[in-house]
Amino acid sequence: MHDLVIRNGTLVDGSGGAARDADVAIDGDVITEVCAAGSAGQGRREIDARGQLVTPGFVDIHTHFDAQVTWDPYLTPSGFHGCTTVVMGSCGVGFAPARPDRHEWLIGLMEGVEDIPGSAMVEGITWGWESFGEYLDVIERSPHAIDFGCQVPHGALRAYVMGERGAKNEPATADDIAEMRRLAADGLRAGALGISTSRTSLHKSIDGEFVPGTFATKDEVFGLGRALADAGHGVFQLAVEHTELPAEMAWMRELAREIRRPISMNLSQTDASPELWRSVLRGLEEAGQNDEPLFAQVAGRAIGVLMSLELTACPLLSQPTYLGLCAETNERRLAELRKPEVRAAIANEEPLDLGAFPNLITQTYDKMFPVSGAVDYEPARSESIGERARRSLAREGRASDPRAVAVRARELICEALIEDEGKGLLYFPLFNYSNYDLEVLRELHMHPRTRMGLSDAGAHCGAICDGGMPTFMLSHWTRDRSRGARLPLEHVVHRQTRQTAMLFGLADRGLVAPGYKADLNVIDYDKLAGLAPEVVHDLPAGGRRLLQRATGYRATVCSGSVILEDDSFTGVLPGRLLRGPRGARKTGS
Repeated sequence: MHDLVIRNGTLVDGSGGAARDADVAIDGDVITEVCAAGSAGQGRREIDARGQLVTPGFVDIHTHFDAQVTWDPYLTPSGFHGCTTVVMGSCGVGFAPARPDRHEWLIGLMEGVEDIPGSAMVEGITWGWESFGEYLDVIERSPHAIDFGCQVPHGALRAYVMGERGAKNEPATADDIAEMRRLAADGLRAGALGISTSRTSLHKSIDGEFVPGTFATKDEVFGLGRALADAGHGVFQLAVEHTELPAEMAWMRELAREIRRPISMNLSQTDASPELWRSVLRGLEEAGQNDEPLFAQVAGRAIGVLMSLELTACPLLSQPTYLGLCAETNERRLAELRKPEVRAAIANEEPLDLGAFPNLITQTYDKMFPVSGAVDYEPARSESIGERARRSLAREGRASDPRAVAVRARELICEALIEDEGKGLLYFPLFNYSNYDLEVLRELHMHPRTRMGLSDAGAHCGAICDGGMPTFMLSHWTRDRSRGARLPLEHVVHRQTRQTAMLFGLADRGLVAPGYKADLNVIDYDKLAGLAPEVVHDLPAGGRRLLQRATGYRATVCSGSVILEDDSFTGVLPGRLLRGPRGARKTGS
């Protein structure tokens, strides 16, 4: 008699091997038998998975639940999307180590970089630590539905060691570097899964300061890397300036050779250099030939900003008339925008110069797409606001007049935003969609030196809603994609189970086989879908966030317990803090 039997499912076991019909038997928190469909012994509880997929639980290696883990036992949205393990502490930001007088500053750093409401963190976090190890002790005490691990964030570490000098990105001395190395190694020995840092100009605190460590010298970065060698485990995760990747790879390869620990960097296609990703892949191939553990994290879709009247980003923010309405309530702002004369004023006035990045997302009309229902993450060029404006003007013979196009585009934007009682959305694909190239991401996901990542679950609450990427990878890439080639189902499952688990040394999961941790999904493949993103106010202090739920998860199992059933949480909380790497329970894996 087994504790749980998942019977007659189509098993995609995470190895990358072919799907097959099978039964899976579970005892305690371990898979004890995988056998031909219908042949497993009886279970105290059974799930009939006939006609449904059975996969390992998904392992998301790039999240920002560092604050949310202190108040949310379900770690949503990841918990909605088949994840049974998440890794947080990404991009050099987090909350430990933390001196008592630095709490407010750390919240401001996270708010600025990851767009998580500061008021929610002020109310939601119950501080009770100073060292990184103490932080792990605190978050370990609360029950959770899924497993979670953490990385030591360079930003918090630098400010802890160097004080205001570190926060202001002043150069680190040899003594500073030695102390950061010592404390990072202590954090790893306490259970951290790695160290993270940010070297991109996109990451700034709420007061506009770059993340501590953004301009760290080679000596400082190598000092952190050597902490991984000191502890004997862990990943070095870097958020790198996109256009600087080829130049940065030289020292990454040197460090990887020295410490023999995995180094994981972000890789996205950018409009500024749309072919650069190819040279990065060549560099990764050279690293592989030299047995250097260097990898790139890639997203599952275009990393895009969602814009609306109630979100952080709004395409009308560069218009003086709209700026005059920003202090109003959403209801009052909507009432004003419903007036034809207000929309006409907004459309006809010249945009303000807000700086390079704000100008890009408020005035690039050919990359703005109205959202109707679920988001189309590979929209056709013809559906952009810019193209719609030109079609409209063509009837008047003015399609080639740039000013007329801009005015008509702003008219269309106003109309889109006031739809659905002011909840209308626009999608702006920021990365991975230059020149509407549909094959970039497919090539990236087929490359042996890339890993599935960059979901940013828990972050960018008012602009980006990519925590549902695990669902999207299956529903879009293996089943629904019509405007380009698909990816094999077995490959996609492998990408976000065994492959992600092994990058962080979590060898006990990500595979449905005897002896492995009983983390699984039973998925109604035909019904699997990410629902339309919605704005909710469910964070502490009524904080706002974009949230995307899913449909099609018949069951999610963590450590042998059913935590999600028919897309709803059961209330069972078997999740645990992961302290360091986990050895395989079965040899030969």
